[in-house]
Amino acid sequence: LVIGLILLLVLSVLAVSTMNSATFGLTMAGNTQFTENAFQLAETGIERAISNGPFCAGAACAANAIANTVVTDANGNTIGNYQANTVYQACTAKDGYSEDLFKAYHFRITSTGQSARGAQSQNTQEFFLVGPNGC
Repeated sequence: LVIGLILLLVLSVLAVSTMNSATFGLTMAGNTQFTENAFQLAETGIERAISNGPFCAGAACAANAIANTVVTDANGNTIGNYQANTVYQACTAKDGYSEDLFKAYHFRITSTGQSARGAQSQNTQEFFLVGPNGC
């Protein structure tokens, strides 16, 4: 009887340990998924900021911001949210073009995506547009 109880105790400890390990693995997988969702939401903010245009260049231009946008799935469940901000950086000569006719207008987009469990990602993308010399 004592040996049977000891074996039952060992099996119970082993079962509890296995359940804790499985729960920990599931939590880690969920956190990875939420982190990836936050990254993709930040990328969505950048894509939307680029597609919104037009871009204003010059010292008098205000930042072009995309307000906090909530994203839901097909069932209406909230996936997360993102916001983006486009800022004019500088105007420089564009190599290969006549310096008097064309300039490169540099912009920076900073986007933040947030998902469940506090997952957050901030992505930055810089780009330039070639346009008439106006700086």
